[in-house]
Amino acid sequence: MADTQWQKSTYSGSNDDCIEFRSAGALVELRESDDGDVILRSTPTTVANLLRAIRAGELDHHA
Repeated sequence: MADTQWQKSTYSGSNDDCIEFRSAGALVELRESDDGDVILRSTPTTVANLLRAIRAGELDHHA
């Protein structure tokens, strides 16, 4: 199903505890790099909204 290879932020360095993304048709797939068997699929709009909320600190109270 995937169109591209997994990508992670350059801020992650060589750590294995980060989120990776790839495109999969009309969807975006996300996984935690150290648990690659669990994959979340969502729309690009939903992922963009999630990233916007994270950058804006709107989810900090969950940390």
